This record gives sequence, C-alpha cells and structure tokens, in this order.
Amino acid sequence: MEQATFGGGCFWCTEAVFQNLKGVSKVVSGYMGGHKENPSYDDICGGDTGHAEIIRIDYDPEQIAFEDLLLVFFKTHDPTTLNRQGNDVGTQYRSVVFYENQEQKIAAENMIDQLDKEMVFDRTIVTEVSPISKFYEAEDYHQNYFNNNPDKGYCAYVIQPKLAKFTKDFWDKLK
Repeated sequence: MEQATFGGGCFWCTEAVFQNLKGVSKVVSGYMGGHKENPSYDDICGGDTGHAEIIRIDYDPEQIAFEDLLLVFFKTHDPTTLNRQGNDVGTQYRSVVFYENQEQKIAAENMIDQLDKEMVFDRTIVTEVSPISKFYEAEDYHQNYFNNNPDKGYCAYVIQPKLAKFTKDFWDKLK
C-alpha cells in the first residue's frame, strides 16, 4: 500500500470521490500544511493556521496508479482557482498535492504541465505541489461524511452532483 495526499477544497467532497475508486482501501480527512499544532476544524476555518483541508488516501499501486489518482483529483475540482472551491473561500480550501517522494512530485508537476498544455481548463492550474508535512486527522464527525449524511443540504446539492459527474467520467475505475 502507498499513500497520496490531496487538498481540493472541502474534504467532504474529495473524500466521497476517492472512496469509490478501485484500489483505494482507505480515505481519511484531515489537515496539513500549516503551523499550528493539533488544529481543530474551528481553528482552520478562519484560515489563520495555514492548514489545508486534505484527504490522505491509502491505495494499492498494482490496482490504481498514482497518475490515475492525480487525474481524478484534477478532474473533480477546479485547480485554477486560488484558495477557493465554489463558495468555499480561504487558504484552507486551496488546491494542493502533498507529495511523499520525488516520484510523486515529478508526477504531479508533469500532470499539471500536460493539462495546461492541452488547455483542459479555461485558466492556468494554480495547484500547489508541496512536500508532505505533519498530518492531523479531522474530527470523527468529518470522516465518511457523505455516506453518513447523504440527505444533508451540502451533500445533496454539492457532493451528489460532483459524484454523478465523477461516476460518468471515471466509470471504468469504480469499485
């Protein structure tokens, strides 16, 4: 098993997407990239701690490649908006790949270059590529959020449409 760590806005959305991929055994929501020890959700919401809402993915590279995870990541959020995803605004919602090793760093940088050259998005990708730092697991009520709360407004109006598009675009990679 290997790990990948991505921040693509609200971790409820990114968690829900990656839980459905073949080869992914675990997705944990949390915080990374900031300066405060043991931040809480309330701490990071103000944007003062420097942390991003992230997901840490445990995956089997024999079933799904890191590059496939990257493609799903880039295609399921807007990597062209700085510190924003939809109505979620602040550095905690930034687009970021936290790499574990040089191979992941190079793969992320190559993916960004390729997507920009192919003009997949209307604007240039602003996703940060940074070395992994201390991971802080989010509170229990944030884990498996969509599956535990499918009828809540945010889940119905934001996450469900994202999952529908993801399912259509990546049907061949679903569990």
